[in-house]
Order: sequence, then structure tokens, then C-alpha cells
Amino acid sequence: MRLRVPPGAPAALKVLAAAGAAPEPVRPHLGGPEEGPRSLRSPPRAPGLELELDNGTVLFSANAICQYFYLCRGEEPTDLTTQWLEWEATELQPAVAAALYLRLVQGRAGPEAIAVLQHLLAHLEQHLTRSGTTHLAGDSVSVADVVVWGSLFPVLQDETSLPSELQVLRSWFRAMSQWEPCRDAAALLPEALRELRTHLAQHPPPLLAPRHEPQDEESPERMLTDDDIAAAVDIWARGPAALPPPRQPRTPVLPVEGERNVLITSALPYVNNVPHLGNIIGCVLSADTFARYCRLRGWNTLFVCGTDEYGTATETRALEEGLSPQELCDRYHALHADIYSWFLISFDHFGRTTTPQQTRIAQDIFQRLLARGFLLQDTLEQLRCESCRRYLADRFVEGTCPFCGYAEARGDQCEKCGKLINAVELKNPQCKLCRGTPVVTPTQHLFLDLPKLEGRLEAWLERSWAAGDWTANARHITRTWLRDGLKPRCITRDLTWGTPVPLDGFRDKVFYVWFDAPIGYLSITANYTDQWERWWKNPQQVELYNFMAKDNVPFHSVVFPCSLLGAEDNYTLVNHLIATEYLNYEDGKFSKSRGVGVFGDMAKDTGIPADVWRFYLLYLRPEGQDSAFSWADLLLKNNSELLNNLGNFINRAGMFVCKFFAGVVPDMVLTAEDQRLLARVTLEMRQYHQLMEKVRIRDALRCVLSISRHGNQYIQVNEPWKRIKGDEKDRQRAGTVTGVAVNVAAALAALLQPFVPGVSAAIQGQLRIPPERFGLGPGLTCTLPAGHRVGTVSPLFQKLEPEQVEALRQRFGGGQAKQTPPASAPTPAPNTAAAPGDPKLIQELTEQVAKQGNLVRQLKAAQVEKAQVDTQVAKLLELKQQLALAEGRSPEVPKGKRKK
Repeated sequence: MRLRVPPGAPAALKVLAAAGAAPEPVRPHLGGPEEGPRSLRSPPRAPGLELELDNGTVLFSANAICQYFYLCRGEEPTDLTTQWLEWEATELQPAVAAALYLRLVQGRAGPEAIAVLQHLLAHLEQHLTRSGTTHLAGDSVSVADVVVWGSLFPVLQDETSLPSELQVLRSWFRAMSQWEPCRDAAALLPEALRELRTHLAQHPPPLLAPRHEPQDEESPERMLTDDDIAAAVDIWARGPAALPPPRQPRTPVLPVEGERNVLITSALPYVNNVPHLGNIIGCVLSADTFARYCRLRGWNTLFVCGTDEYGTATETRALEEGLSPQELCDRYHALHADIYSWFLISFDHFGRTTTPQQTRIAQDIFQRLLARGFLLQDTLEQLRCESCRRYLADRFVEGTCPFCGYAEARGDQCEKCGKLINAVELKNPQCKLCRGTPVVTPTQHLFLDLPKLEGRLEAWLERSWAAGDWTANARHITRTWLRDGLKPRCITRDLTWGTPVPLDGFRDKVFYVWFDAPIGYLSITANYTDQWERWWKNPQQVELYNFMAKDNVPFHSVVFPCSLLGAEDNYTLVNHLIATEYLNYEDGKFSKSRGVGVFGDMAKDTGIPADVWRFYLLYLRPEGQDSAFSWADLLLKNNSELLNNLGNFINRAGMFVCKFFAGVVPDMVLTAEDQRLLARVTLEMRQYHQLMEKVRIRDALRCVLSISRHGNQYIQVNEPWKRIKGDEKDRQRAGTVTGVAVNVAAALAALLQPFVPGVSAAIQGQLRIPPERFGLGPGLTCTLPAGHRVGTVSPLFQKLEPEQVEALRQRFGGGQAKQTPPASAPTPAPNTAAAPGDPKLIQELTEQVAKQGNLVRQLKAAQVEKAQVDTQVAKLLELKQQLALAEGRSPEVPKGKRKK
């Protein structure tokens, strides 16, 4: 493996320390990336950090590199170490960047810089004190200790910089700094700080992210100022006037001059499979949450998506299921639509790519690229199966990966190392249809001339990155593609299922799915409205957000933009590319064939409401690094956060109005304590807005839960159920507390709407919040004034029981998959009482044996999952036994495989 560590990167310290702890020495290359223009090829901060593994995989995230070295030591990540890495990436790193700027560039004294970290240092001190362990995740040094130490060391440098009251943290920091791998890494610090100072001085001050530590309810809070309280009281007094006016629905939604026009797309789900929870959170659910937020803000918002239906995978799956490609697409498009409807995904239009509009728009972009000289014609070495008499598209070929040696690599990408490959590069290639050995044959294809478009792409990326919000992984992946220079990319395939290529000599080919599929955003919008160009050829007025998992990034950040830039037709290009990491299932990956994990068509059969699924997926949304679904954690979050925190507060606030004040909101006379609550809630709401606008959805959800916790504490301290029995002053106090609490509940209804729309609607109905008072203002407003009558209040959530969740964990833990036979699979003949020698029965069984045998051969040739093949083989053996009995023969017992 090769570790490249640039000078001046604070993240280098933790990486070098983790490398020093690896079981085998790792010699780092201390320097930046290869010589050449840096611009977009290097990150604007701490360029060039990467670990290239022996199999060709490249890791760019410092935390991922550190975790890899610990995996090499045989130390698996735990929930606690994962939480610390996430905290370091989202909370500590931004604060450290701000502290370093104060110290290195502005020359502020050490205490001033450390003050920026005060609340985070207190959080560490509290954890170490409570846990009673010497390190963050136990009594030995874990990856969490290395990562947190590596971030803090450039600011602190030694434990004496820490405030004297943080004695436990001082002890931990001293021990880490004296640990040999950390000590060796720290020796490089002086030179690194000089490099870092130069870099920081050339950039604006880092923005300190809003603080939020949802895991620790006792963490210190920012002191409220008089200005905070005065501003919150003013917003409260303005009432509904502080809310954005309700937006009148328009059909179709079209851009409006002078307004904020937001266009949201979610990566088109491929039509040949059922989406699992990881697919859903990575694309459609994240996009839906943001779209709902935009609408609540009163922004003019269009959210489109649809199924991606062309390509080799569709042909392969159609063969497996005995359907035509169109029949398969029709079936799965309906299935996807049903799943997303159940998850309450609020598309303005959910379309598909197999439409005349797709053909027209894709062919127009192609013709414009051709006319402007951005397409190349070249001979491509391609595998051809003489037995099948066809050129084999990527997914019709399997073989050994030339990079990592994985024996079941696909012809377009290796699933193990992730590298893109050409089918001809595979070792020991096989045709998936007949398992024959294909031969390399030259064939003519068309290529997008990416090198010719590279300059335009880099100039556009500079503008987009400066003005927009791209996730860090999206920028890293894009830089990786640019680092070694772009190469021409083939955009045609020898298939029949796809958009036809409108050029003589190529009319027997179709467009490659990754040239064609992103154009689906345009064609789906065109099927929604014939005025689609007002969205897609209007970059001056439209702000485009793309949501996807990280594996889709290069096609949306390089290939698709190059196609649109080269077409020279004023296309709207992405302003904000939002990519998630991966969601895993328990300790592994989702697998439909093995029955591992929850897939979209199964979620509603669990008895768990869609809103609970939405909440939990958004709560653990993999924003900074991979996360994992856990049944035990789902139970914990449902029962603690939803039931005991959120549901408890909203139910109590509403019930107090009903029980103590006959369903009418009482008069409110605010005290200083009430005003402080208004200020606390308003600060959380401001942070919520900041995070949502940056599409930090998971962290914004924690703001909502914090508001609910403030509300519960407010009720608990003031005890309105006791005060209502007291004198006039106490009853008035009970009325004020109840009125304020029910207004906090009304605010929560709006704040929750992007996350759990069903629950939000239920709160709105129970509290009878008028539509014109249901919106997201800048803070807590008095939207339910004295005299407002609420409706019937009832619990919002149900408790999940351990035995219920354990049963679900067992059900989705593997080995429980129910195999559905392909549509063409013959049903084995039932046992019959017909006498042996019955010609009619023999004929019927002979035909069924032949059909079933053909099906088994097709499935094996297509290399489908072994479990599915085994199911059909079992049916074939059963039919053969029945045929033997009908013919008066003794059924043969299947023989085991002979050892060679």
C-alpha cells in the first residue's frame, strides 16, 4: 500500500499516528500529489491525503484511512468508536479549523483560540469522567482516541494548554501524546504548521458550524444574551405575521421570476430491483426531506424522479424472469412507485426513461455534441460470443478483475475494489448467457471527448464549488477523476434495449446508460410539463440540487455536465451535489437473495409505521461516513426519542389544554423564565434552518429533538398539573406554561413536517392549526393565541417491544428469503393417482421437465443468485421423479458431486 501525506494538513497527524500503530510498517510519502496544475485537482484544504491499497482501492477520507489501519490490527469498529469518528468529523473539525485560523493567521493568544473549543473539550471531559475508562472507547487506545487526539494536537500541542479544571482530559491527552505512534507523528508538527499558516492566510476564515451534541443531554449550553431574549420575544409577539405566507399550489410548478426557484432531483433508481433501506435514504428520502423543507419556506420547488429503465441490467433481469424488457420495466416501475408512495415521498412527478421525450432530448444533445466536434469515432476491442452471435455488453461478461483478482467481477466495474474496467481487461472472461469463452473483436463506437471539454468543466466546477454546497465526498471523487486527466468515454453499446443512436453506421447500437440516464431528469420533467425548458435551460433563475449515493457522483459531476456543456444550449447545471455515504445492515450488507436486510416492499409488512422508518433512517443518515441500521437501536430511538421525548411532550401540552382549560388555549403572561425558553427554542430553530439550508439533514433533526427536550424540562420544572389546583396566581402560571407549551408543540409540527409528514399532519389536526399559521418562521411564534380551541389529543407513537423487534431481526437476518419463481417457471405437477404408463401424464410431465430444464440452464447461464437456481433445480428433480414414476421406473436418488 502507499500512503501519501501532504505537508500542512492537520489531518496528517492522526493518519500518521494510525499508520504507526499498524501491524506492519507503512512508509508515508510526505508530499503533495503529483506535479501538475493544482486548481481542482487538489482540494482547497489539506490537498492530496490518500491511501492507495494493493488492490487499487484509494481511500481519501482521513478517518477512513485511520479506521483501515485499525482493521489491519484486527480491531473491528464498535458503535462507540463510530460515534466518536462522526463527532470528530462534524463537530470537532470545524471548531479546530476556526481555532487554528485565530492562532496561526490572526495571531491570537492560545486561550482565545482554545475558547472556540471550550464546549467540545467539556464534552470530552464529561465522557471520560462518566465512563471511568482511560480512553474514549475503553481502556486501550482505539481509532477514536487517535482521530480526536490528531485533531486537537495542532491547537493544544501539550496538555498544559488545557484549562486546569479539565484534569481527566489532561491526563488522557498527555498519555496519547506520549504514546509512541502519536509522539512520532507530532515531531512533524512545526513544519506542518508553517505550511498550514500559508494555506489558511490565502482563504477566508473558516465558518464555525453551529454547535450540537445530541448524544449528551447534559452538555453545557451557550449562555443566552439579552439580545437573544429580546429577539425571541419580538418574534413571539409578531405571531403569524412572522411566518412566510402560504404558497398557493400551482400545476404545473414553473419557475417564477424574482423568486427562489429550487429544482430537486434524486438519482434515478434502477428498475431491475427492489430498493432497500440504504437506497431509499441515499436518494429519494433525503431529497424528499429537503423538498418538503423548501416548500415550507415558501420557495418555488419542483421535485422530480423516476425509474432508470434502459441498459444491460434490464435485459439480463428480463431474461431471468421470462419477460420482455418492457414488461419487466412496467412491473418494476409500478413496484417502485408503490414503495415510495408508502414512504410518503412527495414527488411532483415520478416518471421513467422509456418515453418518446427521452429519445428526443437524448438524441438532440447527441446531435449538438456531434455538430460541435465533441464526439470521437474509434475502434473498440469488444468481446463477442460466437455461440450467441452477439457482442457482449458489459454486464453480459464476468471474469477476474485485473486490479484486485476478484473472480466474479462484472464487465463494467469490480464490486470488490470498485474500479471501473473494460470487459476486455477481464481475465478468464465468460459469457453470462452460455458460459462460453468470448473472443476479442474490433467494433466501431462513439466516444464523448472529455479531454476537449476538460477546461470548460474545470471552469464550471470552480464557479459551482464557490457558490454552491457540494458534500466533501462529492468534491473528493470529482477531484480523483480530474487528477490524472480525463479520457474519452464510450457512449454507445451493442444492445437493442436503449435509446437508438441516430447516426448512419451506428443505428444498430444504443446509448450507454450512463450517457443516457441523467438525461432522464430532463425527459421526466418534459413529461410533467411541455414547458420543461424553463427549468432545464434557465441557469440564471434555477437552483439545482442533485441527491445521490457517492457511487453515482462521477457521472453527475463529470460525464453529464460535460455532455450539457458541450451541447451549448444554456442548460441548467447542478449547483449543489449532495452525496451520502453507505448505509449498511447490522454487521453486513443488504442482500435480497439471502434475505438480509429490509427492502422497500417489506417495510410496511413489519407493522412499523412509515414515519418511524423515515425518522430512524434520517436519524442515522450517513452524511460524514458509513452508518449501519440496527434493530436494537431502532427500538431505542423509537421508545426514547419518539415516544418518551417527542410524543410525550406534544401529548402533554395538548392534554393540559383539554384537561385544565376545556380545550381552549389560556391567557399567557410571560415571565423571564418563559422568555428564556422562547430564546432557547428560537436559537434551536435558527440552527435548524442553517443546517437544513446546508442539507445537513441528520443534524437538523437533532435540533427538533432538542426543542422537545427543552419543552419537557419546561413542563417538568413548572408543574402545571399542581399549579392549576392553587390560587389565582398559580392558576395563571399554569395557563401561561400550558399556552407556551402548546405553541412549542405547534412549532414542532412544522419543524417535523420534512421528516415525519404523517405525524406532522396528525399534530396539525389535533391542535387544529390553521393552514395559514402552519409554516417555518425565524423562531418560535405565538401561532395559537389565547382563545384558540384545540381538537382531540391522542398519542402519536407506540412503544416497540423487545420481543417484537427480535422477531423482526430474526426474520430479516438471512436465510429467510422467499424466492419468487420467474414468471415463466412451470409449476411442478402435483402428485396424481393416474396409473403408471398413462400416456397423457407421461407427455405432460415430459414437456414440463423439458421446460424446467431450459429454465435452469438459462438461469445458470445468466449467473443469477445460487439460491434462486437451487430452487428451480429442486423443482426439476421433483418433476423428473414424477416422470420416472409415471413411466414405471424407480426414481433416481440424486448423486453427490464426486471428488476429483
